[in-house]
Amino acid sequence: MNALLFPENLIRRLTKRIDWLLFVFVLPILAAGLVTMKSFTGISTVFDRQIIWILVAFLFFFGFSFIDFRFLKRTNILVPLFLGCITLLFILFILGNTAKGAQSWFDFGSFSFQPADLTKLVLILILSKYFSRRHVEIRNIKHLFISGLYAIIPFVLVLLQPDFGSALVIFFIWLGMTIVSGISKKHLLLVFLVGALAFSGLWLFVFQTYQKDRILSFVHPLVNIHGSGYNAYQSTIAVGSGQLFGKGIGYGTQSRLKFLPEYETDFIFAAFAEEWGFVGVIILLFLFTLVLWRILANTMVGASNFEMLYGSGVAIFFISHIFVNVGMNIGILPVTGIPLPFMSYGGSHLVTEFMALGILLGMRAYSRTTHPDNMKNEFLGI
Repeated sequence: MNALLFPENLIRRLTKRIDWLLFVFVLPILAAGLVTMKSFTGISTVFDRQIIWILVAFLFFFGFSFIDFRFLKRTNILVPLFLGCITLLFILFILGNTAKGAQSWFDFGSFSFQPADLTKLVLILILSKYFSRRHVEIRNIKHLFISGLYAIIPFVLVLLQPDFGSALVIFFIWLGMTIVSGISKKHLLLVFLVGALAFSGLWLFVFQTYQKDRILSFVHPLVNIHGSGYNAYQSTIAVGSGQLFGKGIGYGTQSRLKFLPEYETDFIFAAFAEEWGFVGVIILLFLFTLVLWRILANTMVGASNFEMLYGSGVAIFFISHIFVNVGMNIGILPVTGIPLPFMSYGGSHLVTEFMALGILLGMRAYSRTTHPDNMKNEFLGI
């Protein structure tokens, strides 16, 4: 009798803990990345390795979904995690492997590990804890600076690697979570005004001509298409040449003829757009929207402010990656070297993404059902 009930109990647990809609929406995005890689990699092992990383990421996703993550609310758990990530970022400057001009990886031979990815996830957790414990007095300006301290340390360490893309995502995570937490917008605006004035002073009285040229070239890469703007220029050509329905799988000339660099990582969106065209891009962005919808749906039934803030941070994490990657691929944002979620080749970011979703679903197991207005008021600390 118990043996007969075991499959039924397992199905109930899987139904309660796993958001199968979220999982189903992610699958075609993963497939799109694999198809794009397979189109151009030839005898390369990138495609095979990505499949292995996807299977590893699935293990984290389903494994984390069955863990009760209320223990993450404890200071003696989160602070060591945060300090551990900071320590890894420091060690990178001594033992890190330099690739493409950035010392961002630990190289273990058969695989590499990028601490910045895990740091983003831990930052979301520690900011969730900080804001959830102080929602009553959240409008006090000191919380803006204290939370900013949690973000500025990894931001500077990542920026010095230099990995501007990951540093930018860290900033967006902090900014987005401070806004969602209910911190006074006037105080936030004041901080940005001070920052703008400081940069203006540096621009007018400190920066030399060559430093200004570097900044302008970074912000507007298409100005110098034969130098620093070459990658961005080739990417925009690839996206535009896809037109309405694309050139077809394996027929993207920019990627096949090696004009488009890093087409399996940073510029996989451009490679995909060239093959699938405008229609394919719309479908892809729609799938990303569905993923974000499921993340926010799980967020709004969080058991407390901590879970709801965490879910919001995860949504901000994905939105930042999508916005920055697509922006640089179509030439409206600087080239920062940041992966597109679920599509770009790489294990660190892929495992981190599924870990983030797994934690969210682990929190789903002890979620609540209440009136949306009440949830919104508690979420904003009203």
